[in-house]
Amino acid sequence: MLAAIRMTVSLLKLRIGSAVAASALAGIAVTSGPALAWWQAAGLTLAVLGASGAAGAFNHYHERDLDRLMRRTMSRPFACGAFRESPWWPAGFAVLLAASLALAAASGGTLAAVFVFLGAFTYGIVYTVWLKRRSVWNIVIGGLAGSFAVLAGAAAVDPSPQIVPCVLAVVLFLWTPPHFWSLAAAKGEDYATAKIPMLPLVVPEYAWTLAILTHTAALAAISLVPLWFGNGLLYGLGAGIGGGFFLWKSIALHQAPTKQNAMANFFASLLQLGLLILGVVLDSLIGL
Repeated sequence: MLAAIRMTVSLLKLRIGSAVAASALAGIAVTSGPALAWWQAAGLTLAVLGASGAAGAFNHYHERDLDRLMRRTMSRPFACGAFRESPWWPAGFAVLLAASLALAAASGGTLAAVFVFLGAFTYGIVYTVWLKRRSVWNIVIGGLAGSFAVLAGAAAVDPSPQIVPCVLAVVLFLWTPPHFWSLAAAKGEDYATAKIPMLPLVVPEYAWTLAILTHTAALAAISLVPLWFGNGLLYGLGAGIGGGFFLWKSIALHQAPTKQNAMANFFASLLQLGLLILGVVLDSLIGL
């Protein structure tokens, strides 16, 4: 049973999916409008998790040849041979995506479902199929997947655009590249073996560390903008502490681009995102 659970978590990339689903919940929390019923918020969050899982599973299937070349990914279900190649797998992932979109439409409305679809399409097709093997811009464009989750949550509350959820969507867009560039720098041999053109592998150290630092500084500053639009102390603490710590680690990486500093920056990005989302949710609960 435990092995099956681990296999499912790996196949659907539920760790990443949980962060994406939490981003949708943050979008709900920061949007002004009629409060969603608990089942609507839960339904949309589950829909985002399901759509993200479908895209993540397709990523595993499509990249099984690359995953076999990388120590970090060679134990994934398709890479290690636990699951055999079959056209039924993509068909099953498509069914999961369709069910998730139906749930998103039922709980959050048509526009929310459109954003959920765009997030899955961006990760599954734009990033995985079109860009990852071909372009250094792969993860930059792929960063839109998390942004669409925030916008899906916001659209469930109010289909009209609002400033704060749009700001958070920009923060998620800026967060993804330094997160994955840091991982690529720490696991450079893997990406080089698989010939994936991640930025740290194709430009000098000064350039990629500066790109990480620039993205981090921008997202740390922009994440404070909601304070001018009514978000409170708990949000400010989450955004300020998380953004400040991420920025500190990015500065250290720029000054000394070692694998240890790259991995530390990777974990700092996870902490920043977690504190930001926690601040959003707690601030919303206090407001209620």
